[in-house]
Amino acid sequence: MGVGRNTISWTLFILCLCDWTAAQISFSVTEEADKGTVVGSLAKALNVNVRDLETRNLNIVSGYSKKYFDADLKTGDLYVNERIDREELCPNTVKCTINLELILTDPMVHHRIEVVIVDLNDNAPIFVEKLHSLNISELSPTGEHFLLPLAIDADTGRHSVKTYRLSPNEYFSLDVQSSGDHSVSAELVLLKALDREKQAVVKLNLTAVDGGNPAKTGSLNINVNVLDANDNTPSFNKTLYKARVDEDAPTGSVVIQLSATDSDEGDNARVVYSFVKRGNFNPADVFSINGESGEITVKNNLDYEAESAYEFHVQARDQGSSPRSTNVKLLVEVVDVNDNAPVIAVTSLMNPVKEDAEIGSVVALVTVTDRDDGKNGQTKCKISGSVPFKLKSNYKNYYSLVVDGHLDRETLSSYNVMITAVDEGNPPLSSTDVITVHVSDVNDNPPRFLEHVINIYVKENSPVGVLIHTMTAVDPDVGENARVTYSLDGGSTLMSVASVVNINSETGDIISLQSFNYEEMKTFQFKVQATDSGVPPLSSNVTVNVLVLDENDNSPAILPPYSEHGSVNSESIPYSAEAGYFVAKIRAVDADSGYNALLSYHLSEPKGNNLFRIGTSTGEIRTKRRMSDNDLKSHPLVVLVCDNGEPSLSATVSIEVVVVENTAAIQTQFRHVPIKEESFSDLNLYLLIAIVSVSVIFLLSLITLMAVKCHRTDGTFSRYSAPMITTHPDGSWSYSKSTQQYDVCFSSDTLKSDVVVFPAPFPPADGDLISINGGDTFTRTQTLPSTEKPKVPSADWRYSASLRAGGVMQSSVHMEESSVMQGAQGVLVQNWPTASSAADAEGGEVSPPMGAGVDSNSWHFRYGPGGPGAPPQHLKPGEVPPEAFIIPGSPAIISIRQNQGGEDDKSDFITFGKKEEAKKKKKKKKEKKDKKDKGKDDGDE
Repeated sequence: MGVGRNTISWTLFILCLCDWTAAQISFSVTEEADKGTVVGSLAKALNVNVRDLETRNLNIVSGYSKKYFDADLKTGDLYVNERIDREELCPNTVKCTINLELILTDPMVHHRIEVVIVDLNDNAPIFVEKLHSLNISELSPTGEHFLLPLAIDADTGRHSVKTYRLSPNEYFSLDVQSSGDHSVSAELVLLKALDREKQAVVKLNLTAVDGGNPAKTGSLNINVNVLDANDNTPSFNKTLYKARVDEDAPTGSVVIQLSATDSDEGDNARVVYSFVKRGNFNPADVFSINGESGEITVKNNLDYEAESAYEFHVQARDQGSSPRSTNVKLLVEVVDVNDNAPVIAVTSLMNPVKEDAEIGSVVALVTVTDRDDGKNGQTKCKISGSVPFKLKSNYKNYYSLVVDGHLDRETLSSYNVMITAVDEGNPPLSSTDVITVHVSDVNDNPPRFLEHVINIYVKENSPVGVLIHTMTAVDPDVGENARVTYSLDGGSTLMSVASVVNINSETGDIISLQSFNYEEMKTFQFKVQATDSGVPPLSSNVTVNVLVLDENDNSPAILPPYSEHGSVNSESIPYSAEAGYFVAKIRAVDADSGYNALLSYHLSEPKGNNLFRIGTSTGEIRTKRRMSDNDLKSHPLVVLVCDNGEPSLSATVSIEVVVVENTAAIQTQFRHVPIKEESFSDLNLYLLIAIVSVSVIFLLSLITLMAVKCHRTDGTFSRYSAPMITTHPDGSWSYSKSTQQYDVCFSSDTLKSDVVVFPAPFPPADGDLISINGGDTFTRTQTLPSTEKPKVPSADWRYSASLRAGGVMQSSVHMEESSVMQGAQGVLVQNWPTASSAADAEGGEVSPPMGAGVDSNSWHFRYGPGGPGAPPQHLKPGEVPPEAFIIPGSPAIISIRQNQGGEDDKSDFITFGKKEEAKKKKKKKKEKKDKKDKGKDDGDE
């Protein structure tokens, strides 16, 4: 112990890894060091000022039951806090370390401290036995080895047993064997043949010496009993046997089969096997051996984590009268099996966590340990579920649980973080641990009123100090952050508002400080501010409208002239006044509003008056009947004006009505109150202007419509003349053409060259003279000028695209002989052929049947506004149908395509077939058919 107190050494290692949490510091201290012994300077190792250690909340966390080390925040030193016994802390371990976690805040810094516990040579080697006996035959040859017991030393490393010494004697020497990482063993070597008759017992002393300075020793007395007689010693075929066995091997599993042979015969050659107990380990506690066969099996459960290997000796002894034996070393390695699940240890650092904690803030330290070896002890740790936290790897199996998302206590006040650790064994084992992280409140929500604007209704003349409303604001925070106080926020009018109302800062009760008068103040407005008690405080405002409700506290007031001071309220009426004669009009007002200001007029005196009446709502006094001679000449009237309040208030006015003979006397004798006519109001003026404006607009629209209707005439088409058609001696003909263009097709069997042309509904203003020659070509020969251009119709004449080939059209229109199309002055146009068109509603259409081509003879044409079944069209004398131009002769059906002034007018032609040409083609077609029937191929179509 004294040596331990005087020999304290420390070594500082800083491992700078990539991560902020990967810094590692290493110290060393000898075991049994006194409390308070300084291990090393944390301030120097961390490169921080000593004064910062306390302000940055230095915290040391360890996973041990005892707090072996602590930090002195004043000096920055790490010192011993508990007595450390290395043999108790790390039994059977060469290197003994204590791992600590050091954490600094503001900013957060995490270090791993490794303190190596240096072993002291405070334990001497000891032998389990006090006396060891050996039976050696006197016939044993020199050089034969005899195994000796092992000495036990609780110290490790260089302080463990390093050698053995044998007391001086003439028969034996000592052979010390070192097995590397394993213990040092010693064997007796026979140097000189024994003679039982000369010395039956040889006493020796074996001393075990450790490697300390100074060295410690332990001794064992050995008695060698000299036996008679056995010539041969059993021998094994190996000097060292090795075996492997799984730690989960069941009881009875075979570990190894040993075999030893003896050259003797009989009992001297019959070998029996047994374990050799050395030190404090007895192989028979773990394994079983068959004495006859040498088979070693598993006796009890193996545990790799408790003992990874077993080294012991097996003895083979013959059964002679003087038995001889030999020993062999057996090393049994226990193979690790993944039979230990990871263990999760959590050290909480910040719980609860503030809801405004930044991302990356450390909440807790997580340590995962697995007692297995290799991959079976390698673990991975993760968080299950969706939570705003994550695990950050610090060093090997050390993790930090950090904030990884936004926290909101008002949404969720606590989280159950499930941590799962899985090792890499086969099959893998896992374990889970749930950490409950509570979220503490931060003042991040201002108080909130339930309404944006609050209306308060207060009766006028209410007493002072009455509660008129209670304000309520809610704050989703908790504690002081949710404790709300109320105040008036009137801005620039705070002083005036504070004289009218007051608010209780705790309860939010608004109390009136004066009695309200509706006639003086109908409404006023102020703001109430709600402020929480957080740091910093948050607040919000709400607008409060106070509306004073009217009470019937004002009596009606009579208006002049009947209310003038010193005036005599008298009126005169002529004796000849008829019933309904206007006498006077009483006017009154009431300062109240609503029903409280709704006035009614009544005659209260004289009672039962049947000469006068008063309008209840107008206040006009009129006569009820004509005067009679029995009526008095003077009639005092008392008019009562009442409002409609509850209770009703009233006012009276007295008028004396005098009956006179004529109107002149009325004007000279008595004061007359003139009747003021009501002025013409602005509203009536606006209504009058609006009615006049609407009437004028309606009349103008009607006149315009009539003018447009009258301007139209029925002779629209009379100003257009029919196109000019000219015949020529060679059989060709021509007609006038405007920008409109026609495609005319004949069928091959047309009998005559006469043609019926269907142009646009309106003749062109100017056009080209188009001639049709016998060569079946269509040319433009002359342009006819015109002074005005008509409107172009929208008729859409269509023909099959297969009928067009360049600028010349082949004859492909079937001539309907049975159909008659004639047009003359005053002649009924009828018997129109039938065809299909896209302009049926316009009056005509042309289309080929299904499959119509160049040689198709099934074209049909229909013209007429109503289609098939429509009534015939009548023409006036001298009028040409606007949709048809007719050339006398046999009718033919023409497919016409109309282009209305397009760019491609020059590319369209009209092709006519003559009778002779049609006959030739028909004859040629018949000849070709005959040739085909005979099987001849001309090769010419």
